[in-house]
Amino acid sequence: MKLLGILLAQNSKYSFCAPVILYRILCQRSGLRLHSTFNQKRSIRDCCRVLNVPEDCSAEEVKHSYRNLAKKYHPDSGSITADANKFIQIDEAYRDLLAHLSEETRKGESLDDDDSATDFKIPQHRHYLSYEGVGYGTPSQRQKQYIQFRVDRASEHVLDFRKQKLERQSAENTMIAKDVKQSKKVKITQAVERLVEDLIQESMAKGDFDNLSGKGKPLQKFSYCPHVDPMTHNLNRILIDNGYQPEWIVLQKEIRESIEKLRSEALASRKKLGDPMTNATSEQWDKICEHLKEDISQLNKKINDFNLVVPLLNRQMVHFKADKVISQVEQAYLSLKENERKTSREKKADAQLDDKQFNLKQTLMSLIKQFKMS
Repeated sequence: MKLLGILLAQNSKYSFCAPVILYRILCQRSGLRLHSTFNQKRSIRDCCRVLNVPEDCSAEEVKHSYRNLAKKYHPDSGSITADANKFIQIDEAYRDLLAHLSEETRKGESLDDDDSATDFKIPQHRHYLSYEGVGYGTPSQRQKQYIQFRVDRASEHVLDFRKQKLERQSAENTMIAKDVKQSKKVKITQAVERLVEDLIQESMAKGDFDNLSGKGKPLQKFSYCPHVDPMTHNLNRILIDNGYQPEWIVLQKEIRESIEKLRSEALASRKKLGDPMTNATSEQWDKICEHLKEDISQLNKKINDFNLVVPLLNRQMVHFKADKVISQVEQAYLSLKENERKTSREKKADAQLDDKQFNLKQTLMSLIKQFKMS
């Protein structure tokens, strides 16, 4: 058994060869003989034929073919075509062919280059399945690189754990801060409600509400609005009746009153100038129009403020145009003059009619008097 362990330790680099050596030892102890189809001295041509490679093949091609054949004929592969004798032949041919290729390489290179080349050509493919495929070079170098890789990976895991821990703590602190803020808000609201209730009770105890009109009577029902909740509608009416109006309603009222005032003032000024207009009256009218344009520009600024606070888009207002307002004033003046002329004509017609009626009466009275005298 000691001999078996030594052989396995020496051939640890060649994992495919260990089962073969064990098989040979067991066969020798049991008295069996292994028969090979090869002679002691094999030619390179025979080795290439066994490994299914050309005679001018490279070491990489030999290794690749050996791996494929080992998967097919190795006793431990579990394949249907597994054959120990066939694998022994393949292994011997593989070793002889590698030795032949290494000798040819050694002829053209120095001893140092030969040593460095053999270090990187001899390892089997299983050599690179260790250390999780990390590193390159000799096994000792790859072991050092793997140890450093594990240290780096462990440090990264520690940093990730600390990061996740800090994130959890931050989230917990944020939730605690939100809860504290919400609880403070609730406490303040409750305190204000209690204070208002205490003030109301105190005022009722003093009798401040005894002199109110309509005490003990239900509130009057206001006009029903189908688009608004009845309670909201009633509250809005109470606020409006007591002078509490939204800003946009107040601005809208001011804008309408201002434009009506400007139009009436301009119409009154136009009436004073009269018709026909002379050069002096035309200059006065131009000055009045200039002042009207300035007032309308100020009014348009107020419209901008109104459009910013109005809650509904369909309630927004457009700017007034000074030229359009002036033309409206002139048309109103012309229609007023036309109405005055019409009224004067009607008065004249009425006066003429009255005169005719009076003359008719006078004529009838004179006829009656003459008839009586006769």
